[in-house]
Amino acid sequence: MAKPGHKLKQVRLSLPAKPEDIAGLELGSVVFLNGLVYTAREGVYNRVLAEGGTLPEGLTEASNVNFHCSPAAAPQANGSYVVGGVTATASFRFSRYIGDWLDLTGTKIVIGKGGMPRNDYKDVLAPRGAVYLTTVGYGTGALLGRGVKKVRAVHWLEDLGIAQALWLFEVENFGPFIVDSDLAGNSLFAQQGDQVNQGIAKLYEGLKPPALHRYGETDDREDEVM
Repeated sequence: MAKPGHKLKQVRLSLPAKPEDIAGLELGSVVFLNGLVYTAREGVYNRVLAEGGTLPEGLTEASNVNFHCSPAAAPQANGSYVVGGVTATASFRFSRYIGDWLDLTGTKIVIGKGGMPRNDYKDVLAPRGAVYLTTVGYGTGALLGRGVKKVRAVHWLEDLGIAQALWLFEVENFGPFIVDSDLAGNSLFAQQGDQVNQGIAKLYEGLKPPALHRYGETDDREDEVM
């Protein structure tokens, strides 16, 4: 991770991403993508993994980047789509699918927000040669949308709806994304979470018992209702 005042390293990847390109990604680097990116989240995962649906023909050859997002896609009279924005969704919600999905599709880069559960980095992503990229804060959907140059295909739109359908995007200068994990299973989210938790513990020092005793109110962090 870059030190304060240090310029972040920028990387531009041509897709499908090559193993050596992924191996060279460093935590905290800024990534821009060029090529084909597909979207898949719980609707697609259930359709394929739970219900036995067939992957769209040629998908695994075309792209190895899965973006957890909901696109703002507007249909045009000629049958094409204009994508005004792509809003990332929380990836940790899909943890139970990811191992099987990576095995099936050969996906090597997962993009979303919020990161994955700590164990997934070492036990699921890294052993499969995959890494996680995160979007930068909130409100970047329109910025990312500028990088979507064309919708190559959309699958299961009528069944799953815009947010859950599988979209295949042709992208250029698509980003910025931050490298959250590497092939050693390290994660920025996990590292920073540990630091934050150390500071949170100090906030509870010397607290008096809650005055109103409302549900979930406590001076013991271990008993806190989240």
